[in-house]
Amino acid sequence: MKSIIGRKIGMTQVFLEKGNVVPVTIVEAGPCRIIEVKDEAKHGYCAAQVGFIECAKEKTFNKPYIGIFKKKGLPVYKVLREIEIPNETEVKAGDYIKVDIFEKGDKVSVSGITKGKGFQGVMKRHRFKGGPDSHGSMFNRAPGSIGASSFPSRVWRGQRMAGHMGNERTTVKNLTVIDVLPEQNLIMIKGALPGANNSIVEIRKEG
Repeated sequence: MKSIIGRKIGMTQVFLEKGNVVPVTIVEAGPCRIIEVKDEAKHGYCAAQVGFIECAKEKTFNKPYIGIFKKKGLPVYKVLREIEIPNETEVKAGDYIKVDIFEKGDKVSVSGITKGKGFQGVMKRHRFKGGPDSHGSMFNRAPGSIGASSFPSRVWRGQRMAGHMGNERTTVKNLTVIDVLPEQNLIMIKGALPGANNSIVEIRKEG
């Protein structure tokens, strides 16, 4: 297995062997439970359905969701995701995925949902410069012209404008694992990860 689901805890800093200080994000990664294994012959692709954070109150979920776990005789988990697995990987329902699949120095990619910023203007959303603030320009933070009049007489597709910002899935690649603490199910990854604290992230080993 090269992937695991985790919960972002927050950021701190650690000192390396040479005395360098680096910012790290601490993630509670696993233990995750394999709920179902999907193979090429039956489903058309190879993946593992994985559960994370065991649920104490089943009544918070609907019956179809609970049935996924009851069919396998497993407890209900709050988070359910699919992670890609190689064809030769031998896993079965009920197996655990733990943070010890990663080692210090590994390169990983982390995916998550970014923080939502609501409706934002072009200066914050697209880093527009804006106009002058003095001499009565009355331009300030406006987007300016968004199209041509005679041709094509419409707004170009993909035109950068004001709108909803954030709250979208993104992936940060080529991050370094600084340390792994299997006893506490923690992993320290150099740099910032997408999402707010306590948000769910997916960690994949590169290569």
